[in-house]
Amino acid sequence: MMFSAGVLSVLALNVVQAMGYDPTCSDNLVVYWGQNSYGAQPQNANDMANWQKTVSTYCEDTVIDVIPIAFICGTGNGVFPGSNLANCQFLAAGIQACQAKGKLVTISLGKRGGQTSSVLSSDAQGVAFANTIWNLFLGGSSSTRPFGSAVLDGVDLDIEVGAPTGYAAFATQIRTLSAGASKPYYITAAPQCPFPDAHIGSALNMAFFDAVYVQFYNNFCEVSNQGIPADWDYSTWDNWAKTVSPNPNVKVFIGAPASPSAGAGYVDATTLGSIALQTRAQFSSFGGIMLWDASQAYANGRFDVQVKNIIAADGCSVGPGEPNGCAQTYTVVSGDTCSAIESKTGVSDAQLHSLNPAINSGCTNLAIGQTLCVKASPGSGCTQTYTVVSGDTCSAIESKTGVSDAQLHSLNPAINSGCTNLAIGQTLCIQAGTGGGCTQTYTVVSGDTCAAIESKTGVSDAQLHSLNPAINSGCTNLQIGQTLCV
Repeated sequence: MMFSAGVLSVLALNVVQAMGYDPTCSDNLVVYWGQNSYGAQPQNANDMANWQKTVSTYCEDTVIDVIPIAFICGTGNGVFPGSNLANCQFLAAGIQACQAKGKLVTISLGKRGGQTSSVLSSDAQGVAFANTIWNLFLGGSSSTRPFGSAVLDGVDLDIEVGAPTGYAAFATQIRTLSAGASKPYYITAAPQCPFPDAHIGSALNMAFFDAVYVQFYNNFCEVSNQGIPADWDYSTWDNWAKTVSPNPNVKVFIGAPASPSAGAGYVDATTLGSIALQTRAQFSSFGGIMLWDASQAYANGRFDVQVKNIIAADGCSVGPGEPNGCAQTYTVVSGDTCSAIESKTGVSDAQLHSLNPAINSGCTNLAIGQTLCVKASPGSGCTQTYTVVSGDTCSAIESKTGVSDAQLHSLNPAINSGCTNLAIGQTLCIQAGTGGGCTQTYTVVSGDTCAAIESKTGVSDAQLHSLNPAINSGCTNLQIGQTLCV
């Protein structure tokens, strides 16, 4: 990662309805928050409008799935608990708002470059530090919780100096403390792409991690060198995930800078999305993309939206332009089966599978913490809906409502190509409009392309896609009469 100036020695924070994280999907987007790296750069000192916003700002749509709060720098040697512990209880409401929308909010433990000693010096210290983190940020208790009543969803290790000593013990102790908890807790790491990572590598081989956000930047193996086989080493990380990691289902993310100034090796969103799709097609360990960081992504034309629009296709998530794609969700708990979930929620087996196509036919791939949709809604951008009844087919619905087959599938991407997954009671969108936050609109006419619309309205391609995230990356799903925000 890249660190801004003025980071606190202990807790580094610059304060300035939705489907959420699904561990079984490969389109998850992780974006670090807390450093305001854009605002910390001298050239952006006067561009305060693009400085980092409150954490809840980044949870207002379905684009970002995981937000690691960056960073804690410290060992527990007289620091926790102690007078240097930052009081950030005012962040609790924002964190909880993100969690209510299905996002994971974790705490990232970092060690800045230029420091010469490792954060931990022994396994015993790792266990003690895990107990402290558990009590301060996760499911434990303490009279000095930096985020007040907010209970974070896990820990991330972004260790960039010193030896790996103690980190396997730390991760294992967090796993032990969270066993039997009322919600899942996740353990991740952000190693550098050169394999093995010098500072956390051996711990990754010894402890159970849910995901690694590999930093494919600021190194020879950065994403900009993806076309050079000798440099691009995702296959090495995939092999580690499948043959070495104690968790055979660990997910490997492509970490990338969210703007040219966020790190070396930056590539534009189209290129990064293409690399991600190629990687997903080739390696089953692929879990999604990690970006550094939120402020850079938003200042760079909502780089996060541009990337998510690309990887969401066939990644098993509701598209980022559908913030209300699901009216009611259910979180899988230990012991759940499809039958049990159907009994608890009142949905039929057909509805459950229709609303959650990632569930396989035998219902053997449920994961604790997975968010399922149990009641569909067409989203805030839908101005007219239709409820599926017995005997309905796509053709019948199109005949009743006057929409074309292309429009029906464009407005309801969960419908498969053969239209075999309709469910009685399912709510479909048959006419879309824009949300209330749009001050200027444009109606698509025959022959329109994104380029033509941009020329007519004066918006850039990045702006058009940012304001209308339902438009796919190839701009092939425009519909005559569709209302766009410009």
